[in-house]
Amino acid sequence: MFKFINTILETQSSFDIILIQELSWFSIHAILSLKNKEGKELVEVPNHPNWMIFSRNFSQTNDSLRVITYINIRLSSLCFSLWKDIFNYRDISCISFFNCSSVYFLINVYSDSFQLALKYLKDIEVNIENTLIITGDFNIRDSI
Repeated sequence: MFKFINTILETQSSFDIILIQELSWFSIHAILSLKNKEGKELVEVPNHPNWMIFSRNFSQTNDSLRVITYINIRLSSLCFSLWKDIFNYRDISCISFFNCSSVYFLINVYSDSFQLALKYLKDIEVNIENTLIITGDFNIRDSI
């Protein structure tokens, strides 16, 4: 998965924003060491010189993160920032940027089969103006 994401970052430079969900490399990569022959989990996300990375800090939670956002550095003048105080949930990232003196938001949501992220959003009921996109795999199995 690590190489796959790096390949995406290398080959899709025509895109400005890449939203990724369900980061599975948390459980599949291991680094062998002298102390632990089975390996130690690699807990990081691929960095790339042409992309800014936005995700919660892995050390803040024992659970693996499932959303991450890459923003092409050519947009760095828009001053992107990750907002952890609006949505404090591992499966939601809220990123702001400035354009023409206004703040805009991009929200990446992954909701598991229990729809936990959607329940979290319903419970907090935050109204964010100037949201340009909310994207995600909402796993909604309700016919309504």
